[in-house]
Amino acid sequence: MNRLVWLLASLALAIAPHLAHLPVWVGPLCVGLGIWRVAVERGITPWPRKALVVALTLGCTAGILFEYRTLLGRDAGVTLLVTMIALKLMEMRTPRDTLVTVFLAYFLVSAGFLYSQSIPMALYLLGVVWLTTTTMIGYHDPNGGLAARLRLKLAGTLLLQAVPLMLVLFVLFPRIPPIWALPEDAHAGLTGLSDSMRPGEISQLIQSSEVAFRVQFDRAPPPASARYWRGPVLWDYDGQTWSARTPAAGTAPPVQPRGEPVRYLLTLEPHNQRWLFALDLPAAAPADSRIQADMQMLAHAPVRQRMRYRLTSYPDSRLDDPLDAATRQRALALPARANPRTRALAERWRAEEADGTRIVERALRLFREQSFFYTLNPPRLGAHAMDDFLFGSRRGFCEHYASAFVTLMRAAGLPARVVTGYQGGAPNPLGDYWIVRQSDAHAWSEVWLDGRGWVRVDPTAAVSPDRVEQGIAAALPAAELPLALSRLDLGWLQAARMRWDLVNNRWNQWVLGYGQEGQRSLLAGLHPWLARWEGMITALASGIALLLAGLAAWSLRHGLRRDRDPALAAYHRFCTRLARRGLARAAHEGPQDYAARVLRARPDLAPAVMAITRDYIDLRYGRTPGQLARLRRAVRDFRP
Repeated sequence: MNRLVWLLASLALAIAPHLAHLPVWVGPLCVGLGIWRVAVERGITPWPRKALVVALTLGCTAGILFEYRTLLGRDAGVTLLVTMIALKLMEMRTPRDTLVTVFLAYFLVSAGFLYSQSIPMALYLLGVVWLTTTTMIGYHDPNGGLAARLRLKLAGTLLLQAVPLMLVLFVLFPRIPPIWALPEDAHAGLTGLSDSMRPGEISQLIQSSEVAFRVQFDRAPPPASARYWRGPVLWDYDGQTWSARTPAAGTAPPVQPRGEPVRYLLTLEPHNQRWLFALDLPAAAPADSRIQADMQMLAHAPVRQRMRYRLTSYPDSRLDDPLDAATRQRALALPARANPRTRALAERWRAEEADGTRIVERALRLFREQSFFYTLNPPRLGAHAMDDFLFGSRRGFCEHYASAFVTLMRAAGLPARVVTGYQGGAPNPLGDYWIVRQSDAHAWSEVWLDGRGWVRVDPTAAVSPDRVEQGIAAALPAAELPLALSRLDLGWLQAARMRWDLVNNRWNQWVLGYGQEGQRSLLAGLHPWLARWEGMITALASGIALLLAGLAAWSLRHGLRRDRDPALAAYHRFCTRLARRGLARAAHEGPQDYAARVLRARPDLAPAVMAITRDYIDLRYGRTPGQLARLRRAVRDFRP
């Protein structure tokens, strides 16, 4: 029963991290089957019939198919594994069944990394592995001779002995993509910007404190007003949602460099989308990516692993590309008969102003001088969303102001588009890098002006300048700040947060970010031949062989130098001292015969020899508490 408790505890801890991602019925099922197995072990209830186990198996499989429409992939596969482990308890009768269940627990632990690869999760799962190994040792000790403390110590020793082999495999095992790649649905639920924007979406995103990317500048960072991190560019509007149904036609226009370049290294967190982020405006795209005609930077494949790339940007540069007829038409398109009051206002501006710059100024003056409010909690908008916002609520977040501004510009005959991305960031002085979080998500506008090309205009800055200069937390009222944006006024708490981010950054770069390119770079630094497949395999095989040989040599030497029984070791020291006096013990002599021969030759040693021999015999055939210490003390004091 004690071993079953250890097994159930190991399984419960292995399943616990998955419960948040499993269907609601899986948790109660596992608890119920665990209780049933305990009742069977105690003899309270008989083993379930095979027909019942088969019916439960079919029912669980049907439930998974109903939930996920498949048995493959991350979520469905983990759910299937958890339910089958729970059902395995109902037929676990032989040592082989038990061993299979333990190994399934190990497999379930590894599945935990499909959901989180953070340091706390790694430490938690390491603890589960330790407990599971202790459980396995208990099942291989049928007589229960090892106490729980000794089993835990032995399991910890085994894990420590495995560390060198783990390091060799981590460094040298080839990072073959099919082996190291995660399932397709392992990236579902990643937070980040999408390829569309409607009122309320970005305001929901900024409530997350998750890191979007980290940036390390080669020199001093640009001022806050220039820290616009460009992402998806949205052209198409249906009256409610901005999107990019088709990519921008043509190639990236040449960037006219102006001012000092900003060079930096960006570490992008996986977000399961193709777009990359860059400081406006990047001079060139990194490897395996391209820049579209609208300066949106896209990778060749969705970003499903942490990605590092180096860029050079010119924040003061201009895009003087001329508009072709198709692009102009797309940048002026508005849904028919939508937002009539907004259209009328913009048409009046166009009739009164001949210069596009003056129209832009009038729109910004509207936001600046009228009673517009920057808030996370705007009211819901109706069918004519921009009319409701501009002439009704006048309360909104950055997506409201960007959407309204672009609508006004297009209605006034000025080509315009919405750009989403991030604005700002916070420095981590401990690691000399900047952190850009999801809470820094932002939307702004670009308008095309004769003689100037595409010009960035941030209407949010007209309503709330603090948003750009000091960040989102400084721009919102304290009552509206979500937990992710709470101002941490305690210096030690800020310092602790930065230290923790530094540790996470190092973990991401050195452990999680150690991929195919990182491995080749490291091995090539040692020797170019090691970066090739044959060199890598040879080094891996040699490293494993050396480790195993070293472990075998250490074990052999340690075993030869250390007697298994401490009582026997003390008795051997006793015999050695007598042998130096010409009374060596013969191979056929037992302790009593040997003692009798010693006493015939040296009657003066009788008290000590008899006491040592008696204690040794008692310890070998019936241990008494404290007797081993007495034997060791007697041998230490023995002087023949």
